[in-house]
Amino acid sequence: MQQTIDNFSTGGQDYALYRPESPSEVFDFLYANAKKFDTAWDCGTGNGQVAAKLAERFKTVYATDISEDQLKHAQQRANIIYRRERAEQTSFPDHSFDLITVAQAIHWFDFDAFYKEVRRVAKPGALFAAWTYSLLKLTPAVDKVINHFYLDITHPYWDKQRDYVDAKYQTIPFPFNEIKAPEIQIVKSYALEQLIGYLRTWSGVRHYMEKQKSDPIGLILHDLKQAWGTAEKLEVRWPVHVRAGFVS
Repeated sequence: MQQTIDNFSTGGQDYALYRPESPSEVFDFLYANAKKFDTAWDCGTGNGQVAAKLAERFKTVYATDISEDQLKHAQQRANIIYRRERAEQTSFPDHSFDLITVAQAIHWFDFDAFYKEVRRVAKPGALFAAWTYSLLKLTPAVDKVINHFYLDITHPYWDKQRDYVDAKYQTIPFPFNEIKAPEIQIVKSYALEQLIGYLRTWSGVRHYMEKQKSDPIGLILHDLKQAWGTAEKLEVRWPVHVRAGFVS
């Protein structure tokens, strides 16, 4: 079994502050297709954004992550149970869950081992869904700076698993009875400081900092400010890519 990568054992507070939440359209899609609403498992929960949403509909939500720092900043609800566990090997009993979700995390997993675990803990006919969001879009001028930052400055420092995100999750193995998901976007309004905070949560940026001992944001900050202009806030859009299906 390959080693699970943990890029988020530090910076959990920044992640909670700056990472966008999954939009309501994702949950509307899940709830329209889930057969029961007793128990859900949010795997790779991070700071519990998805778990907190699921807790509004499910009686009990179990949320797991390998990052203790992320779990320390997780959103608390009476019906959410957080556990520090690997995705590929959990302590859950067989046939436990009506819904299993993975938001912006499955590309870090050992697919074969994880899917084996999903089949073990899923109830018959349970819904499984994994989703990610790809590179953000603002204005043409800002996009040009961010694309340069992503493709030319930080790209060598991303893990190879980032390729799955760039491919919109179409290249991940998906051994379930797939259903078609709608086109979805995350839409937020960010000040420039929020955008910079978000960029610093990128694992490629963190790897750059570790290896180069400097902050790559400094390489684009002047151009980013020029492209941003005088606006207090700008609309930010992330395309969301969902793979969902029933576990047989």
